[in-house]
Amino acid sequence: MWKNIRVACLLVVLLIVAVNAYRDQNQNWNQPINILLHPINADGLASTQQYIQQLQSADFADVKQYLEENSRQYRGQSSYFMIQIGRELHTVPPRMSEQPSILKNILWSLKFRYYAWKQHQSIDGSPSLTLYLNYYDPKQTRELKHSTALERGRIGSVNLFASQKQVEQNNVVLVHELLHGFGATDKYNLNTGEPIFPIGYAQADKQPLYPQTEAEIMGGRIPLSAQKSKMPQNLEQTVISVITAQEVGWIK
Repeated sequence: MWKNIRVACLLVVLLIVAVNAYRDQNQNWNQPINILLHPINADGLASTQQYIQQLQSADFADVKQYLEENSRQYRGQSSYFMIQIGRELHTVPPRMSEQPSILKNILWSLKFRYYAWKQHQSIDGSPSLTLYLNYYDPKQTRELKHSTALERGRIGSVNLFASQKQVEQNNVVLVHELLHGFGATDKYNLNTGEPIFPIGYAQADKQPLYPQTEAEIMGGRIPLSAQKSKMPQNLEQTVISVITAQEVGWIK
């Protein structure tokens, strides 16, 4: 009898895992999409804390508009995005190794999922995607580590600058990781950071090809030549390509 009970419990767990995996990879874009943002004072500075305390939903209005406009372009109707600033957290998510490997990536993924599980509270509800926003004072941290997000689990760790002057560029990084959470893949060379032609280019058929004037959001940068590119200053300088739209499920 106890063996049958254990088998039944295992089957229930496997069913829950399977349902969650299916949900994570098959977003219903006809339902409201609730994006929960947890700010974190990642460098522990008073200046960063002051920035976090004045954060408002209006700071992410461009993100909401960008996603709704692009979803309308590809789906024929707009998905409705709700962007909510959640509780400030006081523990930074686990960081990926600077010398990644398959094993290290797996271990990091497990640690990150455990971190997200520990941080979640009932008042957070059931968001479609949770992003942990790690803020740094740009006067002290000139260059940020790569941000990361997981489709399975719908969580992401996003490194941003705690500066009003950086809001628009922060939004570019945020949308890039947000789309990762819904299944979009990177379209840049992981070794060089340069966009991959043609999938990482916003204007792959442009003549002459260079310089490009926009970035494909998952390509990350605006190609100026085959070896040189620059970071877009705002979401207006980016586009979501057909391939990325297919990956997130806006095109069947």
